[in-house]
Amino acid sequence: MKNDHKGADDMEEIEWKLEDPYVYQTLSSVVGNQVAVQTTKFSVRGILKNVMPDHIVVEMGGNNFFIRTKEIIWVVPNPSYKME
Repeated sequence: MKNDHKGADDMEEIEWKLEDPYVYQTLSSVVGNQVAVQTTKFSVRGILKNVMPDHIVVEMGGNNFFIRTKEIIWVVPNPSYKME
């Protein structure tokens, strides 16, 4: 019986394709900082925890939000919470 299940060795052969390399590069430079992210469904304000080729992770209120890069409309690094 042949085992078609992909193991850890096969994961090294995955070729990642960036949805938007400029967004990836910019967001990678602000990991650990506060961000405001508007998606096609909602907005999130919190700490940018991780940036991957196809998604980002934003922590808000102790919860991690995994947001697909292609769903992002805009991002504000280090947003000001003051209303002017």
